[in-house]
Amino acid sequence: MHHLTALVTLLAIAFYFFTAVNVSRSRTKTGVKVPAMSGHPDFERAFRIQMNTLEWMPIFLPALWLFAIYISDAIAASIGVVWIIGRIAYFVGYSKAAAKRSLGFAIQSLAAMALWAGALGAVALRLV
Repeated sequence: MHHLTALVTLLAIAFYFFTAVNVSRSRTKTGVKVPAMSGHPDFERAFRIQMNTLEWMPIFLPALWLFAIYISDAIAASIGVVWIIGRIAYFVGYSKAAAKRSLGFAIQSLAAMALWAGALGAVALRLV
């Protein structure tokens, strides 16, 4: 069983839900009415945080699970926690200013790439 990876998956989904709630709060705070997607820099940053998180989920989640299945539940979950930490750092930095998102982006993208590369390598080894 892959209980640790399942827990990390649930935490990642919870974080994504948090970003969605943050966009709603930002709309209220900044007065950006639905269906507008722009109008206030604070709202636009909150929206991009949510969308960027969504853009990375289809990269992160399959790589996380394939890594867990082919290599290790515990290692996959550990790298998954690093991905979540990177997303949180991205959230904190980008919420302040667009230029402050880089560290979090780097952390989460490296974690996702490690999961993907590990899964790819493990699958490739089984095919030879």
